[in-house]
Amino acid sequence: MITKKHILPVIVISQFCCTSLWFATNGVMSAVVLEYQLESDAIGWLTSAVQFGFITGTLLFALFTVNDRFSPSKVFFTSALCAAFFNFCFILEGEESSYLLIFRFLTGLFLAGIYPVGMKIATDYFDKGLGKSLGFLVGALVLGTALPHLIKDFFIDTSWKSVIVLTSILSITGGFLILFFVKDGPYRKRNNSFDLTTITTVFKKNEFRKAAFGYFGHMWELYTFWAFVPIMLSSYNNIHSNLTIDISLLSFLIIGIGSLSCIFTGYISQNLGVNKTAFNFLLGSFLCCLIAPFCFLVDSQTLFIVFLMVWSFLVIGDSPMFSTLVAQNVASKNKGSALTIVNCLGYSITILSILIITELNFTFQSNFIFMLLGIGPALGLFTFRKKRDNKTDIEI
Repeated sequence: MITKKHILPVIVISQFCCTSLWFATNGVMSAVVLEYQLESDAIGWLTSAVQFGFITGTLLFALFTVNDRFSPSKVFFTSALCAAFFNFCFILEGEESSYLLIFRFLTGLFLAGIYPVGMKIATDYFDKGLGKSLGFLVGALVLGTALPHLIKDFFIDTSWKSVIVLTSILSITGGFLILFFVKDGPYRKRNNSFDLTTITTVFKKNEFRKAAFGYFGHMWELYTFWAFVPIMLSSYNNIHSNLTIDISLLSFLIIGIGSLSCIFTGYISQNLGVNKTAFNFLLGSFLCCLIAPFCFLVDSQTLFIVFLMVWSFLVIGDSPMFSTLVAQNVASKNKGSALTIVNCLGYSITILSILIITELNFTFQSNFIFMLLGIGPALGLFTFRKKRDNKTDIEI
């Protein structure tokens, strides 16, 4: 029998399995471009299609207060199966580029019923220790996001479609784990009303608004960094042609180390405070954006990889902190909708960032474009700076 102490591991494993769909095509992008004869900027469009689908899904979920009106476990299960199906459709023979974008969009649409819903389930089970719990959940997202790169490395001698098939199977598995073992939590407060004003009402609270805008600045940088890790490695390899880099394996390790960061911040925030932890990690990733172009010139593969790992560690560590602040600065009955709408707006920003950096990279082919990733953290630091007072720290 599953007890409360086993609930978090089950949610984490389920989240990890299902979020492997997010970058499923990014892990095999070079093969996808060759198979379907796509343009070189396809990475930006296919990644943005998932993000746009996620945004649309989160907006619909928030408008109809799905996460607060219906059983989160059943919403998670249904979304996991639908996302797995549309992810699998990506490998159907004879697809045109427009259909590829549609299938990635629909995969993202149902990811909206996985990631924010997983956080909602955690808030329904854990009143105290929420920051630490969300640290494990966001860590699962990070590791799931990195997983396709590792799968590709294992299946390098087989078809790239193996990555797509395996991630779909993982998503189905994650959905059934939630359905069978995770019931509605003891702190869940069902909201049967359909209230469109919920979206605007939550932003009227100053503490909620500051946390949300800090999160938005963080999101400008995060997914673009993840999407461009393989490109950064390839660019470094081209500059230092005497080196040979295993891009797939290193992409997994670099992105995946962020999972440890989320767990780390969940623990240190208990002493340092959630606000200061978020601020310091956002500041650290901002500094990485500024020095990134110069690191490509360092004639040491080890130092360059270490730098990317440090950047990856810093870029995600504040995410569970911002989610904690969002969840704890809204009424219990509206937590699901609040988390969903903040995710919706945050991922909207990622589309703009990904497309801008993709276009600039395609046009100028300069590593100095990565300095522009610092715009988001800079604005986030500006709006979030007043929350660093210890008196405003919430027990997590």
